[in-house]
Amino acid sequence: MFAIALKADRYPTYVLSDSETGARLEVVPERGGIVTRWQVRDQDILYFDEERFANPELSVRGGIPILFPICGNLPDNTYTLNGQPYTLKQHGFARDLPWQVVLQDVREAAALTLQLTSDDQTRSVYPFDFRLQFTYRLHGHILDIQQQVTNLSDQPMPFSTGLHPYFLVKDKSQLSFELPAQQYQNHITGEFEPFPGSFDFEQQEIDVALKPLSGAAATVSDTDLNRRLTLGWSDAYSTLVFWTVKGKDYYCLEPWSAPRNALNTSQQLLTLAPQTTCETSVRLAVAFL
Repeated sequence: MFAIALKADRYPTYVLSDSETGARLEVVPERGGIVTRWQVRDQDILYFDEERFANPELSVRGGIPILFPICGNLPDNTYTLNGQPYTLKQHGFARDLPWQVVLQDVREAAALTLQLTSDDQTRSVYPFDFRLQFTYRLHGHILDIQQQVTNLSDQPMPFSTGLHPYFLVKDKSQLSFELPAQQYQNHITGEFEPFPGSFDFEQQEIDVALKPLSGAAATVSDTDLNRRLTLGWSDAYSTLVFWTVKGKDYYCLEPWSAPRNALNTSQQLLTLAPQTTCETSVRLAVAFL
């Protein structure tokens, strides 16, 4: 049986649940529409830094932040459009703005749809009218995230979209990977390097963009926590970012529709014609070893 409840917390929090499997998802629309917690069999799947979350001046570290209209950062946080320079901070603004709940459904899953629309604040850094709708669907050990981006402007709208999930890990040496790429670009050095199938977790930081992708799914097995995570994505996504920091109990596996700086380079940038909608999807599934 599926259910959605509203919990009075630091911010109003929507709790999606599947009583048959004990799965539970918490979403905070007011803080960027972020998923803050996902539990399967009473196990936390996501890492979440409560202390940073308590300070609205800090970016959230944990959960599943939403990336729009860029993924990654821009040189000097600047891009140029039609000869006009604009400033956008890393990963864009969607993860920082309040979203509105527009639909709840508990028939075939616990489903919550959030919406973000353009306003004077967004137009000052991204001169387009748009509507974003994200639907979180919890059913069994699966979380589906369905996304709709609508261009409400009278001109073509370029953008990137992505997700930044933080997955909980206790012992990174117990991770094994099946990732659909033979090389990656090291974001720290800028160099392209072959992907050997694993990572050196003795490094202080690993920040790489796997591309080109040869498939639409990635799997990470964690023998310490006895579970396997599978991440799948629709055709719009062209880049898979892996990021972690030594000594932190998380790794991030991030589907991006375009690489860093795409608003300047146009590399794999999505462009929507006026009054049209782009639909994308990401699926997260947990299995136990």
